[in-house]
Amino acid sequence: MSTLGPGVARTGTARPGSPGATRPCPHCKTTILESASVCPACKHHLRFDSAPAQARASVPLQVEGTIRHPPNEAAWEYSMVLSIRNERGEEIDRKVIGVGALQAGQSRTFSLAVEVTEARGAKLAKGLLKR
Repeated sequence: MSTLGPGVARTGTARPGSPGATRPCPHCKTTILESASVCPACKHHLRFDSAPAQARASVPLQVEGTIRHPPNEAAWEYSMVLSIRNERGEEIDRKVIGVGALQAGQSRTFSLAVEVTEARGAKLAKGLLKR
């Protein structure tokens, strides 16, 4: 498994055809899930699945916040950093999503949504109880 730095492992190491496998979007080159019908970054359609074949997405995590630069202060610079940790608290991915500056009186709103779908053909992991 490749690493991003000390103790930071790269995601997307799943074998092609298995849950979590990735590929580049042909439009924007963002790394996306191999099973995606629509690129979550550029919103281009990658394939047109029939309605029953498309997995329904749910959003178990959605966060939005705004920062406002007070008037009469020097400019601020910002970096939006996203990190993903596993169940042991180990960082498995970290990305700088965007950078910029705020002048007096300006604001920026940041939104995060995690969409999940059931992996097609996925089987219950070994050791988990079946219902």
